Amino acid sequence: MECLSFDGWLPIRVWPVDGQWRVDWCWFGDTPLHQPFFREAVDDALRLPFNQAFRRQTSLAALTEWQAQSPGIAPSAFILHASRCGSTLLSQMLAQLDDHIVVSEPPPLDALLRGDLPDAERRAAIVGLLSAYGQRRRGVEQRLVVKLDAWNIGEWPLLQTCFPDTPWLFLYRDPLEIAVSHLRRPGMHMVPGMLGDCVLEDGLQFEGREDFIARRLGRLLEAGLLHCRGSGGLAVNYSELPDAMAGRLARFFRLNDVQTQQVFAAAAQHAKQPSQVFVADAEDKRREASALLQARVQTCARAPYEALEKLRGA
Repeated sequence: MECLSFDGWLPIRVWPVDGQWRVDWCWFGDTPLHQPFFREAVDDALRLPFNQAFRRQTSLAALTEWQAQSPGIAPSAFILHASRCGSTLLSQMLAQLDDHIVVSEPPPLDALLRGDLPDAERRAAIVGLLSAYGQRRRGVEQRLVVKLDAWNIGEWPLLQTCFPDTPWLFLYRDPLEIAVSHLRRPGMHMVPGMLGDCVLEDGLQFEGREDFIARRLGRLLEAGLLHCRGSGGLAVNYSELPDAMAGRLARFFRLNDVQTQQVFAAAAQHAKQPSQVFVADAEDKRREASALLQARVQTCARAPYEALEKLRGA
């Protein structure tokens, strides 16, 4: 084993160097991952003088070796989503619970899911990575919830082979509201050429931002529908939040009565900017949508959305 112990350390980056994959580790100690996104927790940790003075890099095999020496909590739930649809709210509500580890869109997981490693090596690395995130760094942790990037719905079959018994949900929203959000401030998967190969690519020419966003959103919803039907994902609409955390989502995440009350401490704040109060914006987004955007969303994304709603109702 390259290092005897990684207590307090978490993997923050995995990448190939001359055909060999490396892992970059950062010391977190017992600090919980309470930020809306994993990358924000990394930014905070890297400001610590210790992490500025000491860095730790290993081969990819160290993930598996550390798992064998110190098995972490296995994932208790996965959150997949269509983007801009309340997944951050959901993860931030769960992050209120002391016995939950919530890892939100960790870049190392995306890198392994979409990397070019041999299948067996990639699966072992993914299991080792999530074992590292599932370490009981404070001693009270009991559950690990992982929120993936939106485009990782394309890699769900791979992740499910690693964790076949872990329940998962797919969160989505009226596609017109999602599309307006990406027109205002596009996510990287809604910018041509930024993300690289993923399930959202259709290989066709596009005409303008409205066309590009609507088509990719349609493919994202189609993938979510396909996998919900095929592998038992729970379809959840943004309109159910946050109230569903006192109902069917409380059952899904196996929350007790006390925990169900605790998670609502985050419901009034803006999920991505916790210092701000949340203000509902669905109607504003619908009014803002141009006729062109409405037409493209209707053509590209309305059918899978309605099919998801039918599945949810059933």
